[in-house]
Amino acid sequence: MIDVHSHLLPNIDDGSNSLEASLQLARAAVMEGITHSLVTPHHMDEQYINHAVDVINLTAVFQAELERLAIPLTVFPAQEVRLTSELLTALDAGDILTTDTQGTFLLVELPANDVPLFTSEILFQLQQRGIMPVIVHPERNRRLMQEPHLLYDLVSQGAYAQVTASSYVGAFGKAVMAFSEDIIGHGLAQVVASDAHRLPGRQHNMAKAFEKLVAVHGSGLATEFNENAKALINGTSVSRRQIVPIKKNRLFSAY
Repeated sequence: MIDVHSHLLPNIDDGSNSLEASLQLARAAVMEGITHSLVTPHHMDEQYINHAVDVINLTAVFQAELERLAIPLTVFPAQEVRLTSELLTALDAGDILTTDTQGTFLLVELPANDVPLFTSEILFQLQQRGIMPVIVHPERNRRLMQEPHLLYDLVSQGAYAQVTASSYVGAFGKAVMAFSEDIIGHGLAQVVASDAHRLPGRQHNMAKAFEKLVAVHGSGLATEFNENAKALINGTSVSRRQIVPIKKNRLFSAY
């Protein structure tokens, strides 16, 4: 199992707050069957700045510690980058990490409550540069919950989407779970990832999510999602299914 969104690196964002906490998260990941994980600290989200070179160096240090303790988890450096008007400037400055070394895929986070007016234009500009945006946890965006056609528009324009495992299994409440199910069921998501932050709260829930995927949609989609996660790390082709607009809106409930 491959996880393309996690906050395992210690003391750099709202994820793990110590090396020991990071090692506990890593052990928990292995127990769930995760063998490879992107470590994706927040970047440019108005609270955290995690420069590319720092993430690369910290990931190498963390990998060495995993190997020293014989924890069989391979980690790769990346970022969860907030979609702002400064994203392209940071990209030109070499301060943005993609999920793969070829520079093909980028994890993009929308603000929690909105979809900025410049979203489509920034995502278009990324694609013009050969970078495919992957919108992380759209199921927890209040605006998208109220206006799901906006997500359909972004995916139809070439973006990918990643649903959080904990959202899909109900850890963020029934409304978020229902919207997660809608996103997956309508072909709007191509990958599930943990977005793990800390134990016992923001844990992986990947095994539960894949069990649910198999139960609801069959083993074919579960395999496809895991292969897509591998593709994000390797910079190879990500599979898409036919996308369908989500017709009904869901009222947001706090999580």
